[in-house]
Amino acid sequence: MNIALWIAAGIAAAIYLAAGGMKLATPKEKLLENPTMGWVADFSGGMVKFIGLVEVLGAIGLILPQALGIAPVLTPLAAVGFVIIALGAIVVHGRRKEPRGIPMNVLLLVLSAFVAIGRFAG
Repeated sequence: MNIALWIAAGIAAAIYLAAGGMKLATPKEKLLENPTMGWVADFSGGMVKFIGLVEVLGAIGLILPQALGIAPVLTPLAAVGFVIIALGAIVVHGRRKEPRGIPMNVLLLVLSAFVAIGRFAG
């Protein structure tokens, strides 16, 4: 079970690290050119950067506390945070009628929920 939790956390962390890093490093105007990032039009540039920062910090939180054994309760808390983010993203994509954005967020929701439940139980 521990291996499955590490795999799930690693996949979710890699995806969130890449997505968050892109949001932090790319200007809002450039993000709007990406057809999968239409939701950015509904948020301020500062909010997009904040979302990116939260994703990067959460990705770190999925891995480091558990790996280092320092405050390991932060790992399932980070996973719960990602469950909330994924739910919010699903709602935003649904309201914007962007069905292409929903499956990836459902995957991230499932991975994050699995890590949260597994790490809180373990």
